[in-house]
Amino acid sequence: MMEEGYQVHLANPSRIQQYSGLKHGDDEHDAFWLAEMLRLKILPEGYIYPKEQRPLGDLLRKRGHLVRLRTSLIQSLQNILTRNIGAKIHPNRMKALRTDHVTPLLAGNDDLSLAGKVSKEAIDALRRQIKAIEVVVEKRIEIRRPYDLLLGLPGVGRVLSLTIMMETGPIERFSDVGNYVSYCRKVPAARFSNDKKKGTTNRKNGNKYLSWAYGEAAELARRFDTEAKSYFDRKQRRTNAPIAHSALAHKLARAAYYMMRDGVPFMPEKAFT
Repeated sequence: MMEEGYQVHLANPSRIQQYSGLKHGDDEHDAFWLAEMLRLKILPEGYIYPKEQRPLGDLLRKRGHLVRLRTSLIQSLQNILTRNIGAKIHPNRMKALRTDHVTPLLAGNDDLSLAGKVSKEAIDALRRQIKAIEVVVEKRIEIRRPYDLLLGLPGVGRVLSLTIMMETGPIERFSDVGNYVSYCRKVPAARFSNDKKKGTTNRKNGNKYLSWAYGEAAELARRFDTEAKSYFDRKQRRTNAPIAHSALAHKLARAAYYMMRDGVPFMPEKAFT
């Protein structure tokens, strides 16, 4: 429709309130209600990603899906090794393509050997497919300004910066940093009454792919960046590891918003205060 010159509006159902006094409802009445809200300029709308960017965005999402599948296979294989022989292998050794470090450990039992062989072959196949997607994506798309600044964010490499760029879209569509961080699912979703937690609200509202990207960035930053690790350790001493990890991801999402909006490099002295 957009290619034919029509102006398209994408309604956001989660923000639309049903009209009061409803006694009869069907698709026709709902359409009239949406049209009336649009006429009054109060229709909550969602963002429509440009058509030419959607295939590459879907390809990056598929990469994330394969990464999660590979991780689940690695954890399953690690559990098999721990339960049966009391051994533990570093994930990098388990993912090695040239040398099989898994099968020799399970050679004493045919059933375990087959389980290890099947798991290792599946992990290797997924790693090759993930690499193939990364090669295609990096050839087909360039990191635009100001998204190239994200390469300076702790824990963010080319693939994560491309993911953040494709999933965020124009940063101007977020009125403030709170809206962006909430869209990334990096704010607490809890309902309290009388200082007691009664449940969670709107926990899944937002973009799950951005949530995953900043979670990955937080884990890598915690391992390899000095300032991020120091912040994580301070938080962990006062709370626990999951809360510290979420807090670090929240800080990275806030920093990324200002980097994209203002076109400035990452400033650890401001991010981790």
